[in-house]
Amino acid sequence: MMNKSGSLERWSIENAVDLYGVHNWGAGYFDISDQGEVVVNPSGKMGDKNAVSLMKIVSDIKDRGMGMPILLRFRDILQSQITFLHKYFQDTIEELGYQNKYRGVYPIKVNQQQQVVEEVTHFGSRFHHGLEAGSKAELIAAISLLRDPEACLICNGYKDEEFVDLGLYACKMGYNCFFVIEMPSELQLILERAEALEIKPKIGVRIKISTRAGGHWSESSGDRSIFGLSITQILDVVETLKQKKMLDSFQLLHYHLGSQIPNIRDIRFAVTEACRVYEGLVEEGAPMGYLDLGGGLAVDYDGSHTNFISSRNYTMKEYCSDIIEVIMSTLDEKAIPHPVIVTESGRATVAYYSVLLFNILDVSRFETYPIPEILAEETHEMIINLWDVKQSINMKNLQECYNDALYYRDELRQLFKHGNISLRERAMGDNIFWHIIHKITQDMKKLKQIPNELEGIESALADIYYGNFSVFQSLPDSWAIGHLFPILPIHRLKEEPTRNVILADITCDCDGKIDKFIDQHDVKDTLALHEINDTEEYYLGIFLVGAYQETLGDLHNLLGDTNIVSVQITEDGDYELIKEIEGDSVEEILSYVEYDVKTMYSDFRELAENAIRNKLITPKERQKIMKAFRSGLRGYSYYER
Repeated sequence: MMNKSGSLERWSIENAVDLYGVHNWGAGYFDISDQGEVVVNPSGKMGDKNAVSLMKIVSDIKDRGMGMPILLRFRDILQSQITFLHKYFQDTIEELGYQNKYRGVYPIKVNQQQQVVEEVTHFGSRFHHGLEAGSKAELIAAISLLRDPEACLICNGYKDEEFVDLGLYACKMGYNCFFVIEMPSELQLILERAEALEIKPKIGVRIKISTRAGGHWSESSGDRSIFGLSITQILDVVETLKQKKMLDSFQLLHYHLGSQIPNIRDIRFAVTEACRVYEGLVEEGAPMGYLDLGGGLAVDYDGSHTNFISSRNYTMKEYCSDIIEVIMSTLDEKAIPHPVIVTESGRATVAYYSVLLFNILDVSRFETYPIPEILAEETHEMIINLWDVKQSINMKNLQECYNDALYYRDELRQLFKHGNISLRERAMGDNIFWHIIHKITQDMKKLKQIPNELEGIESALADIYYGNFSVFQSLPDSWAIGHLFPILPIHRLKEEPTRNVILADITCDCDGKIDKFIDQHDVKDTLALHEINDTEEYYLGIFLVGAYQETLGDLHNLLGDTNIVSVQITEDGDYELIKEIEGDSVEEILSYVEYDVKTMYSDFRELAENAIRNKLITPKERQKIMKAFRSGLRGYSYYER
């Protein structure tokens, strides 16, 4: 490869780190070892002596009989993220003299898997880390898992009578449970059920904050957001509670600016606006005491440290400091006591926690084939024109040759559609065209400035690597909103990757692909990977997938949940596989979409018996066929080698 001075240098681990941006997005949790393998640093500190190789984990998992794809959950990373969040807030509270405390809350919707929520509550218990529930099912999960009376239990979302009763019973049992009013009609229901059950509720309201943030989820805020109350409606709540002599129940103000807020300025503006509303509610006589800032703490997926939608332009320290400084400067003006600060940081809590690993099954390339050195006299004029373009390429006419090649290629295709050239002539024309594109691509590397029309030409020649996974099941945000995730090989990183690649999954869908990749300065159309060889499997990792991806995934092509392994790294640098969850079998997936598997098996057995009667197969062949059918039902839904 070329260095900055233009001379050749040998490929190194540092080159791999720079190419894939590991130190930029890895938050200290991921690195590349001297052996060229991706390692996990459980503490989040680079150079951790307890770092563990992902390839070693893969080897151990294979020895246990589990296949790819597999989702790894690193308990240590989850514990570290929860610890960092609370530590930064606590340190800033002490540094600035803030006169109250911080309480973190995990929104269950970010990843509702039981193991995830259990581990959040387990690792968060020493910090009184709470839960947020947005549905009846989530509230039941929260009540069953949360054990800490000091932790906040935030009830958001639409609430029917059963939901409200469950929350009120939680209050009765000592939970620090808040009903956040999202719709004006909810207040009456809460008050009626509280009176019927003789339980005093803790009430909060969600404000439709006018501040708007950039990113995919900007519609969460603003006057037209679908959840929350306007200022007028909040004052109606105050009046109703005053009339009921229950204003002392009004203790929390909540807003949600959106998920993945990349710009710290938007966060500051929103906190300022919320503080002014909080101040007004205190002046109205509400006791208040809690300010819930919702979610929004971003994850730097691309490592650019900018306000790009897949990044963030602030550190955790800046996030905590800005929030606390704004609250203090605003409320201190009128000597209003500092509230308990609540944030619902789900993405930042669990994103780093999970890594999807899969193997590459096959490769497709745009290969050129030999072409004759001299064209026959009867060769069609358009093919001769393409040939002449190929012969005339030089460093000064790359763009002109590219434009000419496109024109003659398209003319040949039109001739073919009208039956004016043969299939072999069409093939020769296409082959010469790709020779031209390959030549232009090679010469472009020598240019200091690439013409606009030639930008992106390399992506047209990219290899397609077929991965053993489903975009729709494991990376729905990549497909649905073009969300970027860090992707790289987990081994062979001592070797220079020489192929430009896009990734395709094993679904039968043209959208089942990844063709946008992170880059520190831009978004890349291809990913640099190694040549596949016949002597070993080639493994890729997709990182930072712990938030939203698991529960948003669907059963496209009836590809179900992957195998899951939870990993605990020990103090001596070893690790334990704490929990293994087998991925969905074909039988289980069919049952999800309402197939009666027993009936299917019985019907197929009858079809096989009819085949015997019709002399199509023998009884022994039927036995083999039924065994294969049964094995298919019980097997993993992904490709099994």
